Formats: sequence, C-alpha cells, structure tokens
Amino acid sequence: MKASRFALLAFAGLAPALLALALPAQAKPQKADTVFLHGYVYTVDAADSVAEAVAVRDGQIVYVGADDGAQAWIGKATRVVDLSGRLLMPGLIDGHMHPQAGGLRMLGCNLDYAALTQAEFQARIQKCADDDKTAGPDDWLIVINWFEQGAKPEGTVLTRAALDGVRTTRPIKVHSSFGHSDLTNTRGLKLAGITRDTPDPKDGTIVRDASGEPTGLLQEAAQDLIDKLIPAPSVEMNYKATQLALKAMREQGITSFLDAYTDIETLTAYRTVVREGGLTARGHFAVLIDSPEGYDAGKAVAEVLRQKAEFDRPGVGAAPGMTVDTAKLFLDGVYSAPAYSAMMIQPYFEHGRPGHNRGPKPFFTDDQLQDTLVRLAAVGLNPHMHADGDGSVRQGLNAVAAMRKVHPGEDIRPAIAHDEIVHSDDFPRFAEVGALPVLSFQWERPSVDIDQSKPALGPVRAALMEPAALLEINGARIVYGSDWPVDALNEWLALQIAVTRTAIGDDAVKYPGRLGIDPGLTVAQAVRAITFNAAYSLRQEDRTGSIEVGKLADLIVLDRNLFKIKPEEIGGTQVRLTMVGGKVVYGAEGF
Repeated sequence: MKASRFALLAFAGLAPALLALALPAQAKPQKADTVFLHGYVYTVDAADSVAEAVAVRDGQIVYVGADDGAQAWIGKATRVVDLSGRLLMPGLIDGHMHPQAGGLRMLGCNLDYAALTQAEFQARIQKCADDDKTAGPDDWLIVINWFEQGAKPEGTVLTRAALDGVRTTRPIKVHSSFGHSDLTNTRGLKLAGITRDTPDPKDGTIVRDASGEPTGLLQEAAQDLIDKLIPAPSVEMNYKATQLALKAMREQGITSFLDAYTDIETLTAYRTVVREGGLTARGHFAVLIDSPEGYDAGKAVAEVLRQKAEFDRPGVGAAPGMTVDTAKLFLDGVYSAPAYSAMMIQPYFEHGRPGHNRGPKPFFTDDQLQDTLVRLAAVGLNPHMHADGDGSVRQGLNAVAAMRKVHPGEDIRPAIAHDEIVHSDDFPRFAEVGALPVLSFQWERPSVDIDQSKPALGPVRAALMEPAALLEINGARIVYGSDWPVDALNEWLALQIAVTRTAIGDDAVKYPGRLGIDPGLTVAQAVRAITFNAAYSLRQEDRTGSIEVGKLADLIVLDRNLFKIKPEEIGGTQVRLTMVGGKVVYGAEGF
C-alpha cells in the first residue's frame, strides 16, 4: 500500500477533505464526551484513511479528522485524550471463537498447550488430582488444553495407559486443545460402557489398538460417549467463566465476537450479564445444528429460532447486547495427525502415495445441508459451517450456491470456517457464491503438528495449505476468527503470522522458513479481516468495524503503530485502552 495513504491528514491541502468526514458544517456541534487528539487514527474506511483526531458523543463517532477541526468539539466537560502519536483503530471483532469454553478452561486443570513427555503429562495431572481435596472417588477429573500433537518425543501417541499411571480411582477426561478428541482412562471407559464390541458412533471414532481394544482416545462425536456422563458446570461456574472471558477479550481489544458454538448454559450466563449491565463486548451466538440419525432440517431450524426468541437481547443505544443470529454446522473434523478426520476430495497419502482414506463420511448429506441452508435463509439466519478439508469446503460452497438460487435476494452472510485445505479450483468460488472464509491466522506457520501432517497431505495440498492470501487474491472477503481456546488468546500474534507465515520462538529454529507458497496478507488486509470484514460477517458493518462518523465508538489504542514497525514485532502489541459504545471498558495501567 502506498505510503501516502498512511500520511497524517493534517498535511497541507487536506483540510477540506477532513471537514467532509465530520457532521454538516452548518450544524453547530454539541460538545463531545471524549476527544482523542494527536494520534495516528487508522480508520479502516473504504480508502484506509488516516486521521489525527476523533470525537465521541453519546457512544457514537461524531468527528474524524485533523486536530484543529476537533477543537470545536471540546467543552468544559469533554475528556481529552492525548494519544501522543499512538495508533487508534477500530476495536477487534473476532469472527469465530468459543469464549465460554475459554473462561471455563481458566477454572480447570490446565495443561497450558505445553509439549509434554508422558512423565510430565502424568505429573501435571497427578498434581491436579492431589490438589483437589473435595472430589469423591467417582467424580470426573477434567483436564484441558492438551497439545496432543506436541507429545514428546515427537511421534508419541498417548493412550489410556498414561492416565492409568495417575494415582487416583477417579475417571479422567483429557480434552485436546484443538477440541476434536478426548483421552480417558480405563475407569472412564468402563463407566461409559466402551468395549471392543462398542460400534463407532455416527461421525465419530473409538480409536483401537492392533488387537481391537479401545485405547482411550475418542475422536469427534465419540467424545459424547463420556461427555454425557459429566455433569454440566454449575450456574455459578458458568457465570464466573463468562466474566473471565469478557475480561480476557477487553484486554485484547475485542469489542465484538461470535461464539461459534453456544449452548443454553452459556446463553443463560450471558443473559444474566446483560441484565446486570456488565457486557463489555457485542456478543453474537451460533446455535448448533447437529446431524443425528433421522435428521430433520425443519425441526433443527425451529430450535435455533426458539433459542433466538428466548435469548436475543439487542443492545440499547450504543450499549452492547447479545444476538442469536447464526446456526453452526460441523461438516467434518480436522486434517491433523493423528485424527485425519477432515473430509478430502482425494485420499490422504500413505507411504508417499495416495491411499484409500478420504476422511469421514459426510456429516450431512448434500441434500440435508442444502435443505438446511435454504431454510436458514428463509428465516434470516446466517449459516456458519466448520469445514477443514477440501472435500467439506467444496460441499459447503455447493450448499451456499444452492441456497443463493432459492433465495437470490436475501441478505445472508454464510461463513465457512477454517478452510485449512482448499482445492485450487475452489479459490474463486468463495467470491462467486458470496461465502466468507473465516480463518485462524495463527495456524499459518510451520509447527510440529503441521510437520506431522504434511506427509499425509501430499506435496500439492501441503504447498497450498492455509490459503489466506490465495483466497483474497481470488476475491474472497477474509474474516479472522481466533477459535480460542483451541489456542491461547493472542490476536496480535495471529496478525503477525498472517503477514509473515513464519514460526516464532524456539519453533522458528526447529521449523524455519515460511509455510507453503501463499504470499501472506499485508498488514492492512489482516487488520481489515479482524475489523470491517468481521463486522460484515456479523451484519453490523453499518455500525462497527471502521472509524467513521455515525458509527458506534468501539475503539482501541495500541502501544505501537502496526504500520511503522517490522511485521515480526506485531505479536508483542499491547492494548492501552478499549472503548465500547463510547464507554472505556479497559485501560492499561499508566495510560
């Protein structure tokens, strides 16, 4: 992007253009509640304009322009913030995350995404068991954030034997950080009634050893076999988790989000927070549409509408609210080793050649998926589809195309999340059918899990994996979604990786170079993905996502200018202030 587009608008000759950004000149302005001065205001408007000052009144942006023009908005009661050249930009909008799970994980036995040996794995869980003095012998011990692919030494596959080595009679569930597998001990298998004769459930796998015995690893829908035995978190715990999640989000600068897989307990907790006036980000929630035997699309969509009617709480004025406007559908699992549960067009490789495994059978038939999307469009709900492999991505694109034929004029914002493996023939189809790729940029770097999975992908898919810029080049509107807590919540590191596509820390030495042939996004493209484009995906681009007169004052101030530093320094960004609807919800110490 040309340097002149980032020049401060205070430069000579630009004053008339600035005045056009403000309210009509003939109207004598009322004084603002807050005025930001002397900043680098990156607006994310259509021209990626840069300004110096912003004025806020009643939760809305009333002026964007030069410092001189902002003086008219300053009164005796106006709070004036001297940015001293800092970057002011729109608040972050996370288009795919699981904040309630993130909050709950802060309260549990946490392996912190660490790469562990079996002995370290056992020791960490043993400490959790020893520290919990209140649990009975039959109470489940829940362990979270297990980096399954990072087991050391490389290639280690843990089984129930690792958990049987923990000194406890309690059943144990260890949940992988990427969310698609659980490991349980022998006690857990017995309580769930899982034996060598137990059939795999629809859309799931009970992993077995060479003799046919369950190893304790349960993939995809097979997790439900033990999950149904575990009591749901209490109302109090869910409420505390919501508060923790909101705190984590505002510290990151997140002012709007999509909870991409909600439940009644989560919706109840957020409704309580809304009633108390404590919501600090605009919440959107996706109700799961599952695909059991005998699936009925009509009943499934009706249930989404029922939850929408019960829990929808739009914000009043500039205040944030909660909106149930999305349906979540899983089309497959993940391509990563050892699961290989993403649906592929061509088989996974075995021993350097294409094998016979294309991943799971479709979770939805084509007819079921297309019928569901048509019904969702008819009632104004956005479909949000998990699709990791190129086979499921194509199925999702086909379903969106079918939906558009039936509802050509409806304003539906269908999303296909993750898109880690996309066939090159389908790169232009996102733009053609109006589907939004929602991508987790932090995965676009060399890493141990990618290194383990590349042989099964084969050379072509490995070269094209995580195709953010390749999709953007082909006209797709890229949206960012962290998928937290699959990874630790660090939006700024994700933006860095979107641009560099390189590993960080020790991994940069072990896994050097860039990932694949994708050229990476520019800083401006990455920022737009997590602001305006994400606002568009939530149908709120007319109110948020950019700094423009008339929009809500969802703003953040950073400790560094993303456009004036090396891309490798973006990940260290710290948020100094977060404002939602003109209200400061987070201020860093000393600012």
